[in-house]
Amino acid sequence: MSDFAASWTLSRSRFDAAIEGLNHEQLNWRLQEGVLTLAQMAVHVAGVEVWFASQMLGESLGPEDSRLTLAATDGVVNEKPFPYSDTELTSEFVSQTLQKGRDWVERVIWNPAEEVRRRTVQSALGPVIDGEGALARLGFHAGYHQGQAHILITAPGFPR
Repeated sequence: MSDFAASWTLSRSRFDAAIEGLNHEQLNWRLQEGVLTLAQMAVHVAGVEVWFASQMLGESLGPEDSRLTLAATDGVVNEKPFPYSDTELTSEFVSQTLQKGRDWVERVIWNPAEEVRRRTVQSALGPVIDGEGALARLGFHAGYHQGQAHILITAPGFPR
């Protein structure tokens, strides 16, 4: 197991556990304007995973996966609307997108080839990085959002 895989597995499993079992109302509850919902956060995490892994593998995406990768940036780090409506962001859909992200990342993170490590990747925040930089970011990304998820779930007004 690579060091990248160890940190990704830990942070991703904690994020998954934080939102596991939440219903549609809880996943789509918004603390305040301009803050992602838990569902949006989860789809964003999966979108970044698919985007980074597909670039590291040099693989093209179909329309469904291309739309998912828009969640890496749209409504998160730019002013465009989030690519999915709240009605689309069901518990089942969130679970499926997280599994899709996991499937893509597992293809590159366990034992990344030198070619994958050197591949050029456009990051969600704008800079062009190499595959090693993308793997490092994947290692902590879900953990960053797990902290945000904890704040939302423990906030006054969160549906119980």
